[in-house]
Order: sequence, then C-alpha cells, then structure tokens
Amino acid sequence: MAEAMGNVAEVALVARSPIDPAPPVTVEQGWQISARRSDAAMRIVDCTPLTKVLVKAPVDGPIAASLGVTFGRAARDSTGALVIGSGPGEWLLLAPPGRAGEVVGRLSTAGEGGWMSIFDVTHGRALLRLGGPDAAALLSKVCAIDFADAVTPNAAAFRSSVATMVTDIVRDDLAEQEGKPSYLLGCERSSGQYLFDALLDAGEEFGIDVDGFVFPGI
Repeated sequence: MAEAMGNVAEVALVARSPIDPAPPVTVEQGWQISARRSDAAMRIVDCTPLTKVLVKAPVDGPIAASLGVTFGRAARDSTGALVIGSGPGEWLLLAPPGRAGEVVGRLSTAGEGGWMSIFDVTHGRALLRLGGPDAAALLSKVCAIDFADAVTPNAAAFRSSVATMVTDIVRDDLAEQEGKPSYLLGCERSSGQYLFDALLDAGEEFGIDVDGFVFPGI
C-alpha cells in the first residue's frame, strides 16, 4: 500500500490548454504544448501557458502608479512582463509560465499603503497570438473594430466582439517581426477552442498556419 502511494506521489501533473495542440505534442515546464514550427507569413500560436494575473485597484492609488499603464494601453515593465490596462481600475499582467508567485509578490510590495485585489487567472483564460502582414485584414473579417494603424496602433488594448464572442485584444508587435502587426487575443477558457478555430477559418485565404508555443513566450 505504501509503495502504491509513493508511486502516485511521483506522477507529474501536466497543465493543458483548452485548445488541442497541433502535432507533434510535447510537455515542457509542466505544460502540454505543440512542438510544431511554422515559417508561414501568417501564424497563430496558443499562448495559454503564459502567466496571467488580474489586478483591480483604485486608478489614483499606489498600485496604479507603480504599474504606470492607463486604460486602453499596454507596456512591458522592467521585468519584461506585459502590463495591460484592460479596464478602469483593472490590469492584466502577462509573464512567462510559472511566474505567478513572482508577479503577485512584486504587486504586493508596490501596493503597500493601498488596497487591491489580485487573481491568478492563468488556467481560467485562453490566450492566442495572431501575427503576420495580413493580421489586421484577418481580424477585420471577424471584428467590427478599425484595425488601421492610426486607430489601433501598437500597444493599443481594448475589448470587442470577435466571431460573436467577447474578446480582449492587445496589439503587441514583436521586434523580431518588424513591420508585421501582432495581436494577443484572450477569452474565457471554455471559449478558447472556438476562438482558435474561428481565426483559423478566417485566415485560410491568408495562408494561416499553426505555430507551437516557445518558452518563455513573451
């Protein structure tokens, strides 16, 4: 009996995204992910493994001042985490997988003297990255927002309907893909596969392909 219990204790837990990984499939840092590598101009990546921490605090308090990001904008902090002003008095922080404790610790220190609510929503939300020269045109097929550079420039953050589903959208152009817009799209976990499939369908005319998640992913 003791030996059986010991064997159970040695079983490693594996976190899984709500989105079916494209083969080949591997496990890295406790997450089941796709090891597929694509060189297509238009790519979609399941970024659900990224740490996601939701913060709610007064817009004029110490935590808001420490984050330094206003509603509707996004920016990377000194640690490389992406801070998103997702609503009035609400922020979403994205960091490499497994960093929730570090993010919460920094927030707790910065928020001394004020109140805030912190939620680790890593496993409760799906997150995708869509990037390529025609990414804006693709999104325009499934979302009524104007994705022109003048209206939704790099670092813009907003919430809208994508393929009839409420989705958080952040334009987050990557330095290594200069001139190619890149968007992060987040939704409730239960809708992750639907959003992924809807974007794949809308992107067929642009030659979209699935790319696997690469750590640290941000």
